[in-house]
Amino acid sequence: MRIVRVSYRVPPLPGGLERHVDMLTREQLARGHRVTLGFRHGEPIPGADMLTLAATPRSRALAGRSDVLAFGAEVAHTLRRPEPADLVHLHGDYLDAAQIGPACRRLGVPLVLTVHGALNLRHRGLARWALRHVDAFVALGARPTADLLALGVEPEAILTTSSGVDLTAIEPPVAAAEPGLIVSVGALDPVKGHDTVIAAVDRLRATRPDAHLVIAGEGPLRDELARHSFVTLAGALPRHEVYALLGRAEAFVLASRRLPGKGEGIPTAALEALACGTPVVLSTEATLDPVIPPSAYRTFPAGDAEALAAVLGTLPAGRDEHGPVAVQGRAWPRVAGEIEDWYGTAFRRCVRRGVFGHRLPARV
Repeated sequence: MRIVRVSYRVPPLPGGLERHVDMLTREQLARGHRVTLGFRHGEPIPGADMLTLAATPRSRALAGRSDVLAFGAEVAHTLRRPEPADLVHLHGDYLDAAQIGPACRRLGVPLVLTVHGALNLRHRGLARWALRHVDAFVALGARPTADLLALGVEPEAILTTSSGVDLTAIEPPVAAAEPGLIVSVGALDPVKGHDTVIAAVDRLRATRPDAHLVIAGEGPLRDELARHSFVTLAGALPRHEVYALLGRAEAFVLASRRLPGKGEGIPTAALEALACGTPVVLSTEATLDPVIPPSAYRTFPAGDAEALAAVLGTLPAGRDEHGPVAVQGRAWPRVAGEIEDWYGTAFRRCVRRGVFGHRLPARV
């Protein structure tokens, strides 16, 4: 199958979306597909072709409003090349789809949109119009699914799933954790709620003086968060160092909050922490619903540092034997196969719309 993958950002830029794009592309190449990658920021992925973009009059006009819109316009223009894709897989939201969706409709090429986090629901008119041009959706978690449904997307057009986990890269859980070590992984951005974790650990230290927090990530709040002696900002670490850090921790915490136009999907770092056998504590805005049973992790109300401190204070000692079992079905080969099967929904819906432009590929 000839797949054009479109993402505004790709690795080596950090982030869950970027890593998802990288791993899914590598898995699809290994499965024998031809993948062409269109991106604005990042570097080529080995084995994938590149979609060569150039500014157009439309993209120049849009650039003053949004570079994401300008990027989408350039992709839409380039899709008219002599050898069309069998399918376009977009990673983004309705801003990208507003440009790329109509182009796919004109070409008769199915469009799949993966939504990695909560959507901005303030522009409902634009969103509803743009999403009508998408044939099938992949929503990473219950929150993106709920937002898509609120914008009028049909339930049968949505696959709710998560990113995959590279289980081959994660060592077996260590026997004993580093006393007092609490770990969070994520960009130093308000949506991640690191300030709530810091406040909770500060409270916890009244009864656990050894409690200390390590945050792996980089971002605009670095100076603001680096004011406490018990907090270490480790920066953006390579994955093997993240896995080693998670494996040593007494607990992994992610305190994400919903902000206007921004929110969490299913955080990959939480899945990786489970795979490491580390007890996982998540805010109610960062749950793993519906791909991981709620019995595999603990939750607290988003923004409530006192409640988080209480949960951390009652965690049982030792490794969590349920975590590695809970994520076995999230290995990347299985997730890539799930998404490939879902492509069949996109082709069938495109055919029903009467806009399919060429024969179905053999592997659908």
